[in-house]
Amino acid sequence: MNPQFRGGQNIAMKLPKAKFEETVAFYRDTLGMEVVDESAAGIASGVQQCASVQFGPVKLWLDRVDNYASAELWLELFTDDVEQATGHLAEHGVEPQDELEPLPTGLKAHWITNPVGIPHLVRRAD
Repeated sequence: MNPQFRGGQNIAMKLPKAKFEETVAFYRDTLGMEVVDESAAGIASGVQQCASVQFGPVKLWLDRVDNYASAELWLELFTDDVEQATGHLAEHGVEPQDELEPLPTGLKAHWITNPVGIPHLVRRAD
């Protein structure tokens, strides 16, 4: 039986330093959405500043990454069994790429990328 995959609740937009404030202002001032400064909440390695926007049923994370020249979009996938999902993905030529960004200690998950290089975090929905 194949593992089940479904979209997660988080999308991360990795932003270059020069566009971070402008992008935050777009969501806050132009679209009128509530933007929450998440920088004090413990941000991922390599992220210098972070904000979040409730974007319908998902949370959009705006991550400032100073060494990026352009924005990237990162997605989250939930699965019921990470080990089975990892094996299934490997059978289809998709190997973990956990070097993309350090995972929190104890999180049973893997980073993968789709054919055009968009990172996906594969994890349980706990």
